[in-house]
Amino acid sequence: MRIGEIAALVGVTSRTVRHYHHIGLLPEPARQANGYRSYTVRDAVLLARIRRLTEIGLSLDEVRDVLADEAGRELAEVLGELDADLARQEREIHRRRQVLAALLAAPPSSDGPLSPALAALLEHAPATGSPAAAKDREHLALLDAAGDEAGSGVFAALRPLAEDPAVLGLYERLDELEGARVDDPRIAPLAAELVAAVPDEVLAVIPAGEPSATGLGQVLLDDYPPAQREVVRRVMEGLAGRVRGRSGA
Repeated sequence: MRIGEIAALVGVTSRTVRHYHHIGLLPEPARQANGYRSYTVRDAVLLARIRRLTEIGLSLDEVRDVLADEAGRELAEVLGELDADLARQEREIHRRRQVLAALLAAPPSSDGPLSPALAALLEHAPATGSPAAAKDREHLALLDAAGDEAGSGVFAALRPLAEDPAVLGLYERLDELEGARVDDPRIAPLAAELVAAVPDEVLAVIPAGEPSATGLGQVLLDDYPPAQREVVRRVMEGLAGRVRGRSGA
C-alpha cells in the first residue's frame, strides 16, 4: 500500500501518517525501488491502533507507552483486539441511535434533550419552586448527558422517591440551609433523613464505589454553598455505607 491508501483505509490523512513517522511513533516502512513507501497489513493495524488510542483521549506520549508495552504481540492477537473494539463501538452506536430515536419521538422539553428514562422520572416528579430541587434536576441531567450506563437503572429506581410528597419537605429544609454555617445543628439530622429516604432499589443499581466525593461527585458538591454541601457530602457517605453494607451482606 502507498501512503495515501493506508491513510484512507485507517481514516487519517497522509500528513498525519508523515507526522507519526517524524516523531517516531509509526516506524518508516520499506521503500520500493522508485522511492515510495510500501505499507503492510501490520503497518495498517498499528496505525489504526494509534488512531483509536488518540480518539479516546491519550496523548501521543501515552500512546507511545501503550505501544511499547504491546511490542512483540502476534498479528492475529492484535487484529482480534481491534475486531472486538469495533464490535464494542457498533454496540455503542446502536445504543445511542436508540436513545436518539426516543428523543426524536418525544415532545420538546424545557430541560433540553433527555433520555427516555430521565424524562419519565421528571414527568412524575411533583411541581415545586425549591431551588434545591431545581439543582437536583440539573445534576440528574448532567448524569444523563454523561451517558452513564447505570443512569437509566438509577432513574427508574428513583421514581417512587420522586413521587413521595415528603421529599418536598426535605428539599425545603435543604433550601433553608443556603446561607447557614457548616456547623449548623440542622445538617446532621437532615442528612440522616435523606439517606434513609433513598429506597434499597436505588442502592442496588448504584455502581460499586459510588456515590463518592470524587470526580463527578466532587463537581456536584462544589455546586452547593457550604452548609448544603456538608449535607450532600454526608448523604454521599451514608449512601456509600449502605451500598457497602448490602454488598457485604
